[in-house]
Amino acid sequence: MTWQTLDVTTDPRGVVRLVLNTPERRNVLSPAMIAELTEFASTVGQNPATRAIVLSGAGPVFCAGGDLAWMKAQVEADRAQRIREAGKLAGMLQALNTIPAPLIGRLHGGAYGGGLGLACVCDVALAARGTGFCFSETRLGLIPATIGPYVLARIGEGRARRVFMSARAFDADEAERLGLIARAVEPDALDVAIEAEVAPYLAAAPAAVAAAKRLARALGPRIDAAVIEDSIRRLADIWEGEEARLGIAAFLDRKSPPWRQA
Repeated sequence: MTWQTLDVTTDPRGVVRLVLNTPERRNVLSPAMIAELTEFASTVGQNPATRAIVLSGAGPVFCAGGDLAWMKAQVEADRAQRIREAGKLAGMLQALNTIPAPLIGRLHGGAYGGGLGLACVCDVALAARGTGFCFSETRLGLIPATIGPYVLARIGEGRARRVFMSARAFDADEAERLGLIARAVEPDALDVAIEAEVAPYLAAAPAAVAAAKRLARALGPRIDAAVIEDSIRRLADIWEGEEARLGIAAFLDRKSPPWRQA
């Protein structure tokens, strides 16, 4: 398959490198990338020959979050379109979350908003020191709705409430303490650390790995159709609000939203 927003390669061991590949746009989650990540999860991600997947981003930033032009279009859309578009984002996250093979995140530069959602659907994520993190949604009059179930499953309510609502930026060491990533490492050690995460899976039985992953999801916090539908509705609701309209417009116009205080 020819990918427009991704770079996908598989080595002889069955290790897939999944690279978000729109560096000129800081790998934002555009409609095209959302569709291709969903397609990847349902094709390459379901291939029994896939032993592990390493998710990374091309260029200086892992993922800057949602495409604000796409979000602006939802603010101006009708309710039915908002539900459809939020559903595509939620469907992508769930598709990645349920890939049978282990999904390992390689983070660098920055992981913001939806980029943190991608980190939280990974089975393990490592980040280079110097990587910036932020649940940036409330700064724009939005909420981290569709990523919310995966973030809370990863770090729990108490830790989430420290960073989930404030849009406060934090570094890789704090991300490690919060449990969003497994480890922060020096940039020049990141690839070695990623390989150390991949290596054990090459000695484990692939079907057993997939079954163990399903078991972990079954025993962990419930992320079923009802939870996902609720996250879709909440995102559609917030897109309808005045704050979303003002916040997204202010960001795109490089102005301060009315609620920002010096």
